[in-house]
Amino acid sequence: MAELERRTAAAPIREPLSMDVEGLPALVGRLGDDVMRLVDTKLSLIKVELKEDAAFYGRHSALIAVGGVVATVGFVLVNVALAFFIASFFGSDVAGTVAERYTPTSYGLGFLITGAVYLVIGGAIILVMKNRLASYNPVPTHSVEEIRKDKQWLKNEI
Repeated sequence: MAELERRTAAAPIREPLSMDVEGLPALVGRLGDDVMRLVDTKLSLIKVELKEDAAFYGRHSALIAVGGVVATVGFVLVNVALAFFIASFFGSDVAGTVAERYTPTSYGLGFLITGAVYLVIGGAIILVMKNRLASYNPVPTHSVEEIRKDKQWLKNEI
């Protein structure tokens, strides 16, 4: 008799357990869907941050290229100026002629000053952009922080 009472008393308890067991695959499926949605969201965030990083590097690389072109123009002008100076030292002055107002030396000085200005400006642009690129942190910090928070949340929940 006691055995029969135990069976009947235990029967209602087994009924909700069987419903929970039937709902468990649905819960696991929903959990899997939520985790996939979370991972998809994090990957989208990483993509956005990587696009921003690529744009940053693209802009600054272009400015470095501009600085390189300006510095190259300055280098060419300094070489032309040097060539004019060397030419003026080997030129012959004919006795009794009046010196021209613009001599090769004056042209050389003009090229030298202009070339030096271009070298300084181009070098400054290159150095500033190089330092900005060197100090830039390409790690997607927002994504990493969100992943750390999610990891901590999952540890606390499980």
